[in-house]
Amino acid sequence: MVYTMEVYVDGGCRRNGHSSAIGAAAACFKSRQGSYVIYTEPLPRGYYTATPTNQRAELLAIILALETVLARYHNLNSYPHLDVTIYTDSKYAVGCMRTWIHKWLQNGFTNAKGVEVVNRDLIQEASDLDDEILKLGDVKYVWISRDQNTIADEAANRCMDKQEKEEEEEEGEEEEEEEEEEGYSSSDRDYYY
Repeated sequence: MVYTMEVYVDGGCRRNGHSSAIGAAAACFKSRQGSYVIYTEPLPRGYYTATPTNQRAELLAIILALETVLARYHNLNSYPHLDVTIYTDSKYAVGCMRTWIHKWLQNGFTNAKGVEVVNRDLIQEASDLDDEILKLGDVKYVWISRDQNTIADEAANRCMDKQEKEEEEEEGEEEEEEEEEEGYSSSDRDYYY
């Protein structure tokens, strides 16, 4: 018996590479009926994390798909052969998973210039998950054009829209607090009756 999964993934980033950047990843699992189960995840932000970029978002989308494949597989009552196809509009992500990873593993994740590969953390994580799936079956990475990946693109954009809305609300709350503080002045008379 074969358990087949088709996953459309996409990652996006707004203000790419800037400290204020936000990013998101989406993994859309296509059912036999043609509908989709959609998973999204914002890119981590903060002092101890790498600045969000489009490439990091695309790799996180691959990771999200692979993690979800494994979780779904381990929830089955049987252990069929896995046949996974991941579709992405990122030639970079496909190159990382199909071609370059093998060279990088051999040379300690350094590129031709002898410098550590950018996004090594995510590439290594995706490679480790890929290895787990290969023990259970097959996984293919297929490049598709952007217009063939609208479901995943829209899901990633909705996730980023939500992040921007939350940021705007937080900024609005901070401004209100500042206005309240500015409108209040204290004197000794406030403490005597």
